[in-house]
Amino acid sequence: MGTKTEDEAAAKAAAKPAEPEAADTTDGTGAKAVTAEKTTDAKDAVPAGHADADADAAADDDADELVVVEEVAPAKSGGVFQGAAAVVSAALGVIGLSGGWLGTVASARANIVGQLETKQSASVADQIQAMYGDSWQVTALIAGAFALAALVVGFIVLVRPAFGAPDQVQASWIKSVAWAGVALGVIGLLLAIAKYSDLIYGLPSAS
Repeated sequence: MGTKTEDEAAAKAAAKPAEPEAADTTDGTGAKAVTAEKTTDAKDAVPAGHADADADAAADDDADELVVVEEVAPAKSGGVFQGAAAVVSAALGVIGLSGGWLGTVASARANIVGQLETKQSASVADQIQAMYGDSWQVTALIAGAFALAALVVGFIVLVRPAFGAPDQVQASWIKSVAWAGVALGVIGLLLAIAKYSDLIYGLPSAS
C-alpha cells in the first residue's frame, strides 16, 4: 500500500506541468527597467517628427515675414521724397504770389538804375517808366518764375506714381499739398503775366 501510494504521488508529480520559476528581485527589477526605457524611447520617438514639422512651419513663417518687409520698405522711402516735394511746391506757390525778398531786392535795384540812367530833361512818362515801371516788371518776372517752379514741381509729384511701382499708393495728404502747390502756381503765374503786361495796376499816364 505504501509503495503504491508513493508511486501514484510520483506519477502525479511527473504529469503536472512545471511552473516557471519566479525571477529573483534583481532580475525582475532589471526587466522592469528595460521595459520602462523602451516605453520612454517609444514616446520620445513620436514627438520628434512633430518637432521637425513645427520647425519647418516656423521657418516658412519667417520667410513670409521677410518677403513682406522687403515689399513694404520701398513704399515708405518713396513717400518721404514725394511729400517733401509737395511741400516745396506749395511754398514756391506762396512765394510766387508776392515775389519774396528776391523780388523786393531786384525791384529796388531796378529803381536805382532807372534814376541813374534817366536824364533831367526826360519827359515825365519816361521818368515814371524808368523809376517805377521797370522795377514793377522785374518783380513780376521773379514772382512768375517762382510760380512756374511751383507748378512744375507740383505736377511732377502728381504724375510720379504713374512712372513708379504699380503697387505703390500715394498718400492722400501728398496729393492735397501737391494740388495746392499747382493751384498757387497757376494763380501766381497769371498774376505775374497780368502785372508784367500792365493788365492790372498799370502805370499812370502823365498828362
